[in-house]
Formats: sequence, structure tokens, C-alpha cells
Amino acid sequence: MKLIDILLTSISLAMDAFAVSICKGLSMNKYSLRKGIIVGTYFSIFQSIMPLIGYLIGLYFENTIKSIDHWISFILLFIIGINLIRESFINDNNINDDISIKEMIPLSIATSIDALAVGITFALLKINLLNILLIIGLITFILSIIGTRIGYLFGNKYENKSKIIGGFILIIIGIKILFEHLHIYL
Repeated sequence: MKLIDILLTSISLAMDAFAVSICKGLSMNKYSLRKGIIVGTYFSIFQSIMPLIGYLIGLYFENTIKSIDHWISFILLFIIGINLIRESFINDNNINDDISIKEMIPLSIATSIDALAVGITFALLKINLLNILLIIGLITFILSIIGTRIGYLFGNKYENKSKIIGGFILIIIGIKILFEHLHIYL
């Protein structure tokens, strides 16, 4: 994977966390950088751990799926991308101001499930996992802090747009992987 693909994948994976961070910011009576850092820390840790879990699952099944790995990568990224776009049209107002461990762990898991699936793709692509996990975590951390602040300042008009953009980026990367393995170059 090229650096640009890693950055775009990282940004796309962070879109769920970014959107939920905006919701967290929307519900805050008073914003503080400390709250933004707490939200960012939870999301970045889970966005970094889930691809590792997916990677290990992918390695375990590598020999079984090697001949169709490009199709699996394409399908997973396509489904995740479509799901992000679909979620942008669902109005979910169940987010609140609570940033306790009880509130943030389920949100962190929910926003990082797609990262688990992408981790399987990473195993099939034979990438340097440590670098990409650090990039995913850092980008998620930064975007979550920014999202919390944006939510607090500007309201929810950015939440849906971020999911749509992230969804399209994942779909495009999935198509690119499929085309490269099928030796189709545009």
C-alpha cells in the first residue's frame, strides 16, 4: 500500500469516530479540550486495536483464501463504504454528554468494527502493520478532538457528510485493489 492509500484508509476509518465525536460535542453543555482528548483517546485506541485483530484473523486464514483475497478485500471495503453512506441517512440522536468508560467503550467498539474488517484486508496485502496502526490511531485521535469541537461549535451539519466521504473513499480503495489484482489499470 502506498502512503496516500494508507492515509486515505485511515481517514475513512476515522469517519465513524469523527461523526460520533461531533455528536458528543453537540451534546456537551460545556466543551473542554480535556473532554475532546478523552473522546479521541478512546476512539484511537480501538481504531488501532481492531485492525490488529482483523490482521491476525486474516493471517490465520491466509492460505485458505489466497486465491480470492482481492475479492474479499473489495467486498469488505465496498460493504463498509456502503454502510457508512447508509448510516449518513439514519438519524440517531442517542448520543449524550457522558464520556465515562461505560459510555465510551461500546461507542469505541461500534465505531471500529469496520477497522476489524479492514485489518483482514491488511493481512492479505502484506503491509507493515505497525506503521499503519500508528497512522490510524493518530488520525482518529486528531479527528475525534476536532469533531468534538466542531460538534460543540457548529451543530450536526457535518456528521452525515463525513460518513458519505469516508464511505466513498473506502469503496474507491476497494475497487483499486480489485483492479490491481485483476491487472486492470486505468
